[in-house]
Amino acid sequence: MSGTKDKVKGMANEAAGNIKQGVGKVTDNDKLKAEGKAQEVKGEVQQKVGEVKDAVKKP
Repeated sequence: MSGTKDKVKGMANEAAGNIKQGVGKVTDNDKLKAEGKAQEVKGEVQQKVGEVKDAVKKP
């Protein structure tokens, strides 16, 4: 997977995680808040992986 694809997937996961956290807060659902946080962190990691891949590709 290219760095750009990783970064885009990471942003999508981060956004979805933020939404889950918000819904979890509104509905007082701790499980949903935790899932949202985990997905947000996963997205942040994916973005970093994409940045590293892009940096390695540069001459």
